[in-house]
Amino acid sequence: MRQKITFTSGDLTLAGQLESPSGDIKFYALFAHCFTCGKDIAAATRISKALTQEGIAVLRFDFTGLGNSDGDFANSNFSSNIQDLIAGADHLRTHFAAPQLLIGHSLGGAAVLAAAEHIPEVSAITTIGAPSDAQHVAHNFSAHIDEINTTGQAKVNLAGREFTIKKQFIDDIAKYDRSHISKLKRALLVMHSPVDTTVKISEAEKIYASAKHPKSFISLDNADHLLTNKDDANYVAQIIATWANRYTLA
Repeated sequence: MRQKITFTSGDLTLAGQLESPSGDIKFYALFAHCFTCGKDIAAATRISKALTQEGIAVLRFDFTGLGNSDGDFANSNFSSNIQDLIAGADHLRTHFAAPQLLIGHSLGGAAVLAAAEHIPEVSAITTIGAPSDAQHVAHNFSAHIDEINTTGQAKVNLAGREFTIKKQFIDDIAKYDRSHISKLKRALLVMHSPVDTTVKISEAEKIYASAKHPKSFISLDNADHLLTNKDDANYVAQIIATWANRYTLA
């Protein structure tokens, strides 16, 4: 069952979809999409839907300034992504049940790693094709860094769409490293493809090396970064569901 959800993050209203199983709900999960993507990207939709078949309800939503959510993307940053995740968890806690599982795809993976400490009910975290820190995302617009630093902003083409990146975004991601990963105190599952050309598998190695046990790594073999193959997305969901059941309270 799919239900439209709206909740506030600061002064803005964010749009989400809550995917729920037809029967009993084991627990709730919160899904963070990739950089400049949205809640309706194929990977997020397919993984969320597949998880409902395992009794897991999943809230996925558009970060500030993306999709159907309010705000201007140019004024958003990694810190606002974290704030949005905390707001999503607050909404689940108030109206349903707090999320026990966080799932983050690409930069969303870095965001859930940073947000986890602010969501005490979370006992398990999964990253999919994620960088080890937020600064990694700057390679997507490296050719415009000088312009951004000089003029304060630049229009960049990301996956065929034009976005405005401001200096405040560059300054914000510079504040984050991966030191918090060693302090997670949650079970961690790192999933990454060895042929990912957007975020190299060396980033997964950094996440895994930084984390303390319990931690696990799953190779996604020939999958691309966005998990455009439906079978890859379903495989990810099946692994997450089986793994998370060990660390969550039904």
